[in-house]
Amino acid sequence: MAGAVVLGAAGVMSVQTIVPNQLALADAVRVDAQTPTDFSEVVRTVSPAVVSVQVKQAVEPRMMNFGGTDGPGEFFKGLPEGHPFERFFREFGGRGGEEGQKKRSAPRQYGMSQGSGFFISEDGYVVTNQHVIDKGTEFTVIDQDGKEYSATLIGADKRTDLALLKVDSDKEFTYVDFADEAPQVGEWTVAIGNPFGLGGSVTAGIVSARGRDIGAGPYDDFIQIDAPVNRGNSGGPAFNMHGEVIGVNAAIFSPSGGNVGIAFAIPASTAQDVIMELKDDGTVVRGWLGVQIQNVTDDIAESLGLDEARGAIVAEAQEDSPAEKAGLRSGDTILAVEGRSVKGPRELSKIIASYDPDTRIDVTVWRDGKEKDVTVKLGRLQEKEQVASAAPAEKTSTSLDELGLVLTTRADAGLEGDGVVIAEIDPDSPAAEKGLNIGDTILEVAGMKVDSPSDVLEALEKADKDGRKAVLFRVETNDTTRFVALPMNVA
Repeated sequence: MAGAVVLGAAGVMSVQTIVPNQLALADAVRVDAQTPTDFSEVVRTVSPAVVSVQVKQAVEPRMMNFGGTDGPGEFFKGLPEGHPFERFFREFGGRGGEEGQKKRSAPRQYGMSQGSGFFISEDGYVVTNQHVIDKGTEFTVIDQDGKEYSATLIGADKRTDLALLKVDSDKEFTYVDFADEAPQVGEWTVAIGNPFGLGGSVTAGIVSARGRDIGAGPYDDFIQIDAPVNRGNSGGPAFNMHGEVIGVNAAIFSPSGGNVGIAFAIPASTAQDVIMELKDDGTVVRGWLGVQIQNVTDDIAESLGLDEARGAIVAEAQEDSPAEKAGLRSGDTILAVEGRSVKGPRELSKIIASYDPDTRIDVTVWRDGKEKDVTVKLGRLQEKEQVASAAPAEKTSTSLDELGLVLTTRADAGLEGDGVVIAEIDPDSPAAEKGLNIGDTILEVAGMKVDSPSDVLEALEKADKDGRKAVLFRVETNDTTRFVALPMNVA
């Protein structure tokens, strides 16, 4: 009932009660948006610019060894002359010696891989993925009409998985442009490519997310789309409704090998910069700072006295690097570069890579509880291999029960160098939860270098007196240095 009636001496009085659905509420948000009835106009306009890319690759010959070239294998020793198996081995690698070797020699074999690409100029420059053309010896571009063109590799960049080809033809090709603005999540996108060799295939979907880090490289900043993308779509374009390229399709998440609605494209902003450099001189030159960095977590920020988790903490400045020469050191937290805020390691890598070698930049770091500006002259990033080795530690009885650790000096563990080695670790301890392992070397605790378990205790006691809720450990694992913040629980 919406109301009630009360009878009394003064007469009749009506009382109305308000039920919840009669309360005044703010209007719900509404969107008046037009949904495209079809994508035919976009597809018709841009399709001539999309191509299939075929790559001829040399295949290493595989040789079968049936017991060596001097005679048949152990199993066939003692077979009589004229036995079918004896004759087989004589002709194909047994007693035939050089004759057998010649008969085993096969002509060089080639494989064929394929992907997608698109023209970015009327004179025939084609963008695709680096992994599409990797190890290729010959390149063929096939347009929407099925006409084939020989192409030359101009350059490739493994770090961003981009490559540039040039078609050898005087024809003026239909081409497309990169989008100037990044797409919005929820925006329509059309992918065109060569999935499973089916050139000219069109799929549509929306932008699912931006800024995805999928572990492909240091500059990951992928656009995630749900337009069906499959094997062979690599290197193909993802378009917006204006016919502009918002990304270069590069990877899919697929437990089954087929499309599950999660594909990743290299953003147009990244692709455009890299492709222009490849077009200029066939390579991409990046600035180099020379630091090992890691993310600043909440507990690391607390241990450093930062107001919030931000920036990238320097685990180690590489020897003779621009960072070391400028005075950057482990424990410094890089907050900004030339006034541009640094949210984390990935953003710092991208910022540094955007500068040319020999550029002088101002780096703002957090050191000893305050900000400090350091000027660095960048070097040139070189591709190089890092050899990692682990040295097991000998167990000793020096324990640090509060942290669940048993520590020993490197000398007692039969090792050279500075630091304290973790000999045992409680799997239920905070140290184990933070990823510390037996054999890791603790180099610093709360900014103090340590060479013995007693040094570690001294540093912990000092941090406790300073009122820290967490203490920062600098740890080396397999030649890689990182920081770990452990909660303070030392009496």
